[in-house]
Amino acid sequence: TDESIYSFAEASMTTAYEKKWPLYLSTKNTILKKYDGRFKDIFQEVYEKSWKSKYEAAGTWYEHRLIDDMVAYALKSDGGYVWACKNYDGDAQSDFLAQGFGSLGLMTSVLVCPDGKTIEAEAAHGTVTRHYRVHQKGGETSTNSIASIFAWSRGLAH
Repeated sequence: TDESIYSFAEASMTTAYEKKWPLYLSTKNTILKKYDGRFKDIFQEVYEKSWKSKYEAAGTWYEHRLIDDMVAYALKSDGGYVWACKNYDGDAQSDFLAQGFGSLGLMTSVLVCPDGKTIEAEAAHGTVTRHYRVHQKGGETSTNSIASIFAWSRGLAH
């Protein structure tokens, strides 16, 4: 719904502003014109209405990019930005980038509510379900506990 997109935009803008990092929203609005176009339009509206002057004063910015362009940018950049993604894009791209650092277990996955006070931190290793299926069949498994430790550390830090 529009309400959830507005909340997502506010949470993203707040997070980037607090970090003093640029914010990028990536969509495929050239193909998904109405659905992704709505994200693009609402983010731009929220930025212009509530955040543009704050971002400029902080020396940072908001920009929409096509997912194709943003993935290429992410692979060659040194980081230091907030990347607002729709759910599937966020899941796929964060796992892809984490693997570049050696393991999904070295990544945190944190959902921040628009109020900034409530979070959900989860292990981001993505292998537990597969390992559990092997365990159910009597096979031996070994799951990296580092991801769980990182998730707990995010909760405790918050």
